[in-house]
Amino acid sequence: MSRTSESLLQAPAIGKPRLLSYAERNEDHWRRNLAVCVFGSFTTLVSLSMLLPFLPLYVRQLGVEAPGAVIQWSGIAFGATFLGTGLTAPLWGRLADRYGRKAMLVRAAVGMAIVMSLIGVVHSVHQLVALRLLAGLVGGYSSASTVMVGSQAPRERAGWALGVLSTGALAGNLIGPLVGGFLPGWIGIRGTFFAGGAMIAVAALLTIFVVKEDFSPADQALHRAASKASVTTRKTNYAVVAALLVTAMMVLLANMSIEPIITVYIGSLGVHADHLTRVAGLVMACSAFGSMFTAARLGALADRIGSWNVIIGCLVLTGLVMIPQAFVVAWWQLAALRVLMGMTLAGLLPSIAKLARQSVDESKTGQMLGYLQSAQFSGQVVGPVIGGQIGVMFGLDAVFFATGTLLVACAGLAQWARSR
Repeated sequence: MSRTSESLLQAPAIGKPRLLSYAERNEDHWRRNLAVCVFGSFTTLVSLSMLLPFLPLYVRQLGVEAPGAVIQWSGIAFGATFLGTGLTAPLWGRLADRYGRKAMLVRAAVGMAIVMSLIGVVHSVHQLVALRLLAGLVGGYSSASTVMVGSQAPRERAGWALGVLSTGALAGNLIGPLVGGFLPGWIGIRGTFFAGGAMIAVAALLTIFVVKEDFSPADQALHRAASKASVTTRKTNYAVVAALLVTAMMVLLANMSIEPIITVYIGSLGVHADHLTRVAGLVMACSAFGSMFTAARLGALADRIGSWNVIIGCLVLTGLVMIPQAFVVAWWQLAALRVLMGMTLAGLLPSIAKLARQSVDESKTGQMLGYLQSAQFSGQVVGPVIGGQIGVMFGLDAVFFATGTLLVACAGLAQWARSR
């Protein structure tokens, strides 16, 4: 028997040896691994989001000239990564349960570093879209980090740990477009992709040499066998799981529904055309900015008062903050409300991830968190489409009313799921 297999068994004073859980076996590693995962999530999301300001320019460089086609291909190229990640997240989660969480982190970091660098040498827009899709299929460092942190952190600290991880991801999404606004002017657009690949390569090296994990397939097989034989094995409550997946999707859907109309909406508030793009970018960043301040705090609060309480409270508050955005008369009022919305949104995903981890047996944790990531990416893809359609059919104000009502309805769903 291997050393790790021997450490899997802990003999209590009386009775049979007890199997140590994955979290117990990694209790000396989870804080260090959390720090690396936060850094890796930050750098990968900076690299993925920094192309927002110059993506249309790059598409034009690749031979697309018609303005409408430039916009269309830019949207396809940007969304391809999220589509790829959403499709493969459950697969990588299942493989993480079988072969270890660190292996999935290394796979994601190395794959994304290579693909990001290759994007800098494409010669057609079709190659750009294909590589952006490939980045999603083989990447997903942030998703893999959620699986590792959610699995390793002690149950009483899982909310805080996932909140800290969420803060790093939010910071990456916030800073990425700012980096993308300045870096191409210094090293060119293609050089910016090489720089992004280098940043992810640093995260890959840290993951390889710093992240520690007590895991072996033999240990997991032993634990799965013991779980099947145990009468106390946690039974999956599929109603609760479904409610968590739907809520996670709705959270991202509500947050992203404003994206297609926000520039037009801000223009209707009297912002001059010369400043419209800059102001719209600032307002878009406000929700992530607000979330950075409260994600870890709300995660810790979930550890103290319970995740369901935080989820229900944040859903109601976010829904209520959404409604006044339909009545603003100045862009700075919208920005302030988006900050408040981000502060209340921040408690949702870490708390949902914590409950998702606890809703299934340990041997299925990675797979469950993978499905959760897919639900989030589904909301991220569908949200802008639905928001745009509502804005066209019923007016821009209707988007805020619809998403606010949707979030409050999700609070009712969460209350129902808690009683199951």
